[in-house]
Amino acid sequence: MIIQLKATGLLLILLGIFHAFFPGYFEWKKELKPLSLINRQMMYVHTFFIGVTVALMGLLCLLVPNELLETKLGKYIAAGLCLFWLLRCLIQFFYYSSSLWRGRRFETIIHIFFSLLWIYLSTLFARVAIA
Repeated sequence: MIIQLKATGLLLILLGIFHAFFPGYFEWKKELKPLSLINRQMMYVHTFFIGVTVALMGLLCLLVPNELLETKLGKYIAAGLCLFWLLRCLIQFFYYSSSLWRGRRFETIIHIFFSLLWIYLSTLFARVAIA
C-alpha cells in the first residue's frame, strides 16, 4: 500500500497544481464579472487554498506513507481524508447538475474520470484508516 500512497501523493500534487489553471480555463474574468468584488476574490482565494490543501495531502502521502499506515495519528488523518473525498464524491453525484455533462462527450469523460477518482481516493484512505 506504500506504493499506492506514493503514487496517489503524486496525483494529488498534480491535482492541486491543476487548480491554478481554473481561472483561465473557466474564463473567470468574463464569467465572474457580474459578481461583487468580494465574491470574485473569494472564488480565487478559495480555489487557491483548495489547490494548496490538495497538494499538501499529496505531500503527506508521498513523504510519510509509513506514518499514515502505522501510527494512530496517521489512521485518524486517513479517516479524515476518507471523509473529505467521500463528501467530494457525493457532491459530484448529488449537487452538480447532470446537464453540465450529459450529451457532451468531453464533459462526460471528465465526469466519469473524476467520479472514479473520488471513489478511489475515498476507498484508499478508508483502507489505510482500518489497516
